[in-house]
Amino acid sequence: MVDTTAKPTIVIVHGAWTDASSFGRVEVILSNNGYDVLEFANPLRSLAGDADYLATFLQTRTTGPVILVGHSYGGALIGAAGLKASNVVGLVYVAAFVPIEGESLLDLLNSAGPVDPSQLFDMVPYPGAAEGDVDLFIKQAAFEPAFATGLVPEVQASYYARQRPITFAAVGAPASPDQAWEKIPSWYVAGTLDGSIPLELQVGMADRAGAKVTEVEAGHLSMVSHPREIADVIEEAATSTQR
Repeated sequence: MVDTTAKPTIVIVHGAWTDASSFGRVEVILSNNGYDVLEFANPLRSLAGDADYLATFLQTRTTGPVILVGHSYGGALIGAAGLKASNVVGLVYVAAFVPIEGESLLDLLNSAGPVDPSQLFDMVPYPGAAEGDVDLFIKQAAFEPAFATGLVPEVQASYYARQRPITFAAVGAPASPDQAWEKIPSWYVAGTLDGSIPLELQVGMADRAGAKVTEVEAGHLSMVSHPREIADVIEEAATSTQR
């Protein structure tokens, strides 16, 4: 039984093309307000495998209640893994994908308009890949409008240089049944300037999941440009789940 009177641990699940350091300023705010924060090193290899690894991480590295925070692809992971660890009490989606069973990230993006991966990504073969699979890196021309909207040039350049790629297989994999948002309360922070996931799609996924929506005037990396707003929503989720 989870002690819902205890202050939750915040577990950050980053998305593709970045790492948990993108939540650095958010983490400082949360830590200063007395929260324990853990970063999950997302492998970005396969939707099912990454979700299973997240579930094992939660089972072995956390005790007491947990708020899962997922950015972008990380949203698909917290939905898939949230019910596999009995101590998850809340979900916070930050410019994130919230698929239903059978839906892939590519399906969701194509629902908002046709997506041509060859125009967006440099495709790099990797050792041990299944036939046809590749790592995806965002092309330089697409990086600012799609991913780093609103960030100053030197910050954009830093994120572009240290991209962590995701496999094509991961973004094309169908979501599993029993998504955590079906049973666990959720919150969603939508970026009105997001060039990766259109605002209409963000809000549609959030509404479908019954999440409480907060809009911020930010691009896809809203936790970088608007850390206070993101931390406030996470704290709202944490205090709302305490009894």
